[in-house]
Amino acid sequence: MASKIAHKIWRVREMARKEGIPAAVRAVVRRLRQGPTHYTDVLRHYSFALPYELPPLPGEAKPNTLLWFIPDFNLGSGGHLNIFRTIWHLEKKGYTSTIVIGHPAVHINVQEAEHAIREHFFPLKARVVMGFDDLPASEFAVATGWDTAYQVRAFTGAAHKLYFVQDYEPHFFPVGSESVLASNTYGFGFFGITAGTWLSTKLAQEYGMTTRSMGFGVERSRYRRLPRREPEIRRVFFYARPPTPRRAFEIGLLVLNEVWKRMPDVQFVLAGWDTTGYRIPFPHLSCGTVSLDDLPDLYAQCDVALVLSLTNASLLPLELMACGCAVVSNRGENVEWLLNDDVALLAHMSPEALTDAVCTLMQDDEKRRALTERAEAFANAMQWEAVAQEFEDALLQARDQGTARSQP
Repeated sequence: MASKIAHKIWRVREMARKEGIPAAVRAVVRRLRQGPTHYTDVLRHYSFALPYELPPLPGEAKPNTLLWFIPDFNLGSGGHLNIFRTIWHLEKKGYTSTIVIGHPAVHINVQEAEHAIREHFFPLKARVVMGFDDLPASEFAVATGWDTAYQVRAFTGAAHKLYFVQDYEPHFFPVGSESVLASNTYGFGFFGITAGTWLSTKLAQEYGMTTRSMGFGVERSRYRRLPRREPEIRRVFFYARPPTPRRAFEIGLLVLNEVWKRMPDVQFVLAGWDTTGYRIPFPHLSCGTVSLDDLPDLYAQCDVALVLSLTNASLLPLELMACGCAVVSNRGENVEWLLNDDVALLAHMSPEALTDAVCTLMQDDEKRRALTERAEAFANAMQWEAVAQEFEDALLQARDQGTARSQP
């Protein structure tokens, strides 16, 4: 009985992570209204993994058109932020995009989804389609996650099929059916455009996938050094996301607690998720989910940030660097394609090594200051316009390779 309850709790947490808390709450309420059931419909839930077809509306695919298949989104989704940012830059280059939310779980209708994108992300011209009945033929169909890769595989109205890979998603799940189904998508024959070289190398070597990497950028108009209030108070920032295992929340708490024991006058700032349900013995400010406009000032008030990544690196280290905050992170090819010892203090992924790293920077003002100056210059050199150009170059490569294959 206990294992069944634990599994149900895990499923609700996963739905909240992927589809947002409102969607998870609605699913729980629906299940409670239905009353007890005596079976789980595995065949229906996983039927997407079997071959099927999604035909387009009548008409020819126009050049420079993209059909983006995305999961439904919430306002705190960094992955969706990158997708919408890419669409926005491509629109300025003359491309036309349509966004497909195949299985709406957060937004009630198209108008609500389009308003949320334009109000909270970017002022896109792209229209949103919900469901699969009104899919226009497009030059490019783009998968943006493992579940949408099955939709792109089924879609018959695209000249070229792409896979925008931002992380290695099989590691999002325990070893089992979903990790296997996620892994299988890298063998669908799509042209892969990856966030960074770690993913492009991994997918090419392990799956034989044709890949091209793009880098990261920084919104310099937003992320910059701001005046430091109370400079006499030393602060450590921690990117705390308990429902996202790859951010190693538990190890991070162990590190912060040890830093507190060594340096009891340090203040700790946690942001990224609501942590009020966790026993955290050291004094701290729990900020929860912070709006994008409030992040720069939060970062600028901290001396050192602990950002852990067990899969692909995130944008957060660059944004912290641009705000003058020194970054401590873990070693690994998944991180070091982006970060290096010249701009961040990297340590072995153990509580003791990471504790030493944080305390080293907190106790050596000169070393920390020199590191932040190098890191700020490094981050400010990362331009989203250049990243958008890399994405367009990948589109052109996919077009050329597809054309070459179709010629007799």
